[in-house]
Amino acid sequence: MTENAIPINIEQDTMQNGSVVVEMVHLRKSFENNDVLRDINLVINKGENLVIIGKSGTGKSVLIKCIVGLMDCDYGSLAIFGKVISELSEEELIETRKKIGFLFQSAALYDSMSVRENLQFPLRRQQRSMPREQLNSLIKEALENVGLSKAIDKMSTELSGGMRKRLGLARTLILKPEIMLYDEPTTGLDPITSKEISKLILEVQQKYNTSSVIITHDMECARLTADRIVVIKDGMCEAEGSFDELKNSTDVWIRSFFE
Repeated sequence: MTENAIPINIEQDTMQNGSVVVEMVHLRKSFENNDVLRDINLVINKGENLVIIGKSGTGKSVLIKCIVGLMDCDYGSLAIFGKVISELSEEELIETRKKIGFLFQSAALYDSMSVRENLQFPLRRQQRSMPREQLNSLIKEALENVGLSKAIDKMSTELSGGMRKRLGLARTLILKPEIMLYDEPTTGLDPITSKEISKLILEVQQKYNTSSVIITHDMECARLTADRIVVIKDGMCEAEGSFDELKNSTDVWIRSFFE
């Protein structure tokens, strides 16, 4: 850790903020000889938006893929809702994953499907016998939440980049996740649309009391959405604080992200 960095303190964070939904202790992940995550110690508190920043290749996306279960960590402990993931049965792991929503950079839509069909897909996969009225009600609510009600019968390929992001978010929210993971949610968007997506992330937090991890290089997105920011350097949590605290850090390297 650099000389003037703001230290990470899991015990203090846990005591001050109460309910912890995700806790990582000495988390490590390597790919052959490349140690991507070297020693991650981090908590995510209920109802907070945690933004993670750092240079490209420092393991930010790998970190959230470990949370959602797309990757297994090599060492250390990862607990979600107080349950250590490595100790769960396959059935318990599936139930835990249902509580986590993941918005990919690309929105990961099915281009051969309409907006309506993209939202039907996750619901049908989770509950095959859901009545049509309930299905339509959930789809309508999800689209209203992201401002896409009028696009319900459009093909996903007809949507703009910002609308595709909104649809990806609606498809995730329709399953009512308790934890949201955003991987570069504003990448490739113009400044106005980026701001709209950032505000939408805040609305989701306020309406659903979600706990969110937001990976971003967009410092305006970080400023608008973050309750807390963690800076990753060389596969470790280098510093944490509010936007203003880190922006005014005495550490030149940390401050460089905000210039």
